[in-house]
Amino acid sequence: MLVTVDIGNTNIVLGFMEGGSIAGTYRIATKAQHTSDEYGILLTEFMELSGYGRGDVEGVIICSVVPKVMHSFRASIVKFLGVEPLIVGPGVKTGIAVRIDDPKSLGADLLAGAAGAMAEYGGPALVADFGTATTYIHLDAGGAIDSGVITAGIRTAANALWGQTAQLPEVEITRPRSILATNTIDCMQAGLYYDALGGVEMIIRRFREALDEPFRVIVTGGLGRVFEGDSDLIDVYDPDLILKGMAAIWQRNRR
Repeated sequence: MLVTVDIGNTNIVLGFMEGGSIAGTYRIATKAQHTSDEYGILLTEFMELSGYGRGDVEGVIICSVVPKVMHSFRASIVKFLGVEPLIVGPGVKTGIAVRIDDPKSLGADLLAGAAGAMAEYGGPALVADFGTATTYIHLDAGGAIDSGVITAGIRTAANALWGQTAQLPEVEITRPRSILATNTIDCMQAGLYYDALGGVEMIIRRFREALDEPFRVIVTGGLGRVFEGDSDLIDVYDPDLILKGMAAIWQRNRR
């Protein structure tokens, strides 16, 4: 069994992969204050819930955009599982060429998402990841990243909305019942949703105009499910794309 760990700014997503399939996924809030023992206990408890023990672990791969958490989580892997994890980053074989101005600046999560997109769907593709930030990367037919866009995620925009206003409440981010909202909560949900969806569709259209070639649009990230089925410009919603990409990267680097 392969353990995949996606450390994001808001959540840590654990995936247990066996035979190319995902046997279980779990989310932990990302907190720099957690010790390696705390992360280790959570990890082993989730493994037990999926029916696994320490002896079942063949390898561990970590993809992180939060350096402060890396030391504790890596230490938890070594202490509780007895495995040195593979860290997605420079020197790791990914099968993805990075043709941007500063390749080293590309986030490990984007690299893993690209690897997942190529392994599952092939190129060319536009991969949109809805997290704390919403990111877009374009992959050419050969699997090279040649361009991208970064913007505020819908939850980040929502936090700014109710965090900077005295009378607007915190609301659930969800698909609204109608654009014809008649109360504060519905008005906020409709505004957040349609503003974000409009931005997504505009960015996709601009990529199509600039590239003038067909490509598949693949959406991932926890908040991506909010828009699933609501735009004919989105071809696929795959919530496990980054985990699949890490599994593909691990296979390329296993000894």
